[in-house]
Amino acid sequence: MKEKAALDVGIPSPGSEGLTAEPAEVAIQPHAHLGKRNDRLLLGAIVAYAVLLSFLMIARGISLTPDVVVVGFGLAAIILGRGRLFLRDWIPFVALFFAYELMRGYADKFGLPIHVTDIVAIEKAISFPLGQLPTTLVQSLHQGAASASDPLATISVIFYFLHFPLPLAIGFLLWIRQRRIYYDFVAALIVLSMAAFVTYLLLPVAPPWYAADPLKTQGVCANACVTGVLHLRDTGFNGLESLFGFGNYFFSYQNVYGISSNDVAAFPSLHAAYPFLAFLFARKAFGKAGFLMLAYTACVWFAIVYLGEHWVTDIIGGVVYASAAYFVVMHGPSWVQRFMAQAADEEIEAGVEAEEEGDVGALRRLGRHVRWSLVAQGLAVALVGGSVGYCMNALDWFGGSGTPLYLLPWLAILGGLWRAAAGLLSR
Repeated sequence: MKEKAALDVGIPSPGSEGLTAEPAEVAIQPHAHLGKRNDRLLLGAIVAYAVLLSFLMIARGISLTPDVVVVGFGLAAIILGRGRLFLRDWIPFVALFFAYELMRGYADKFGLPIHVTDIVAIEKAISFPLGQLPTTLVQSLHQGAASASDPLATISVIFYFLHFPLPLAIGFLLWIRQRRIYYDFVAALIVLSMAAFVTYLLLPVAPPWYAADPLKTQGVCANACVTGVLHLRDTGFNGLESLFGFGNYFFSYQNVYGISSNDVAAFPSLHAAYPFLAFLFARKAFGKAGFLMLAYTACVWFAIVYLGEHWVTDIIGGVVYASAAYFVVMHGPSWVQRFMAQAADEEIEAGVEAEEEGDVGALRRLGRHVRWSLVAQGLAVALVGGSVGYCMNALDWFGGSGTPLYLLPWLAILGGLWRAAAGLLSR
């Protein structure tokens, strides 16, 4: 890619018309060798950075929420000389993710009946030869009450809240190594999330801990719909707090993941689907090394069942939805591929790579510059949306934050940020 940038973007200086193609070919051979070596070093450095960042955040009691992880990757992008490109490519991604998080909480307000007994029946059918639910079978590894210390719950909760930050790390690797595939990955994430949202609207499904709570299932079952199922998520968080000596970890985690919570969004499990989708793209982009993501994904599947957060059926649904999203994006109609190629705009990447090689005028010669009018418009819309959202929440305007109208100022914030990002490297 970088060799292509050096050839495609470079414009000969006056008096260089007589140069032939052969010297250029000779000149890029050593660079090609160094490029491959540097790519491997960069890949290793980013993986080490992600691991170190995760450990330090866990050890210091900082939630590994997507916003914090993206800020960390943004700093890495600035160091690599790709700050503006990062903002252009990642602000829309983050905006769409938070838009989904906001919409997710409204899915259980649609008034449709919550599925409890039928999902329990499906789980019993899955585990028929074993004689007990898969959840209770896995939780038989736990000793004592739900409040007891449990190292396995502590390990499981780490995998539980890494379900999205680690796929973000895969996205960052794709963005560095194969930016066009990064755009496919983002598109597949959006398709997956929106398909899951529609399912949550039409098919609200209770998770295991919900089915085991007699207060939650009152009127559905005589007592609890299942017995012997523990909710071990808080146990895992308490284990983290005891291990590293900090408090209120669970609260800080909920600050982002609880933006707009939904207790009955169990099927399909996005905890199962997101890392599996990341595995599909990691396998395509990195070959055999991508199968490391599958091993991590299997650990997430075990964790969400062990903690009582999801049924096995939810995991199967997540895998199916992730596979379908991957197929739609990677093998969809030709117009989808053209749209994704236009969004990626590889000419911008070529200019950025040329500037990394020292050609400081490459983007300018391509006609790419900051369009401050677009940036100002986007920031103004975002500011208006933020002000209205604050007033709705603090002053109870238009019914307050508990109504669907509360989505409008957030959409204004996200749409404004998207437009501002578009103006960073525009014609």
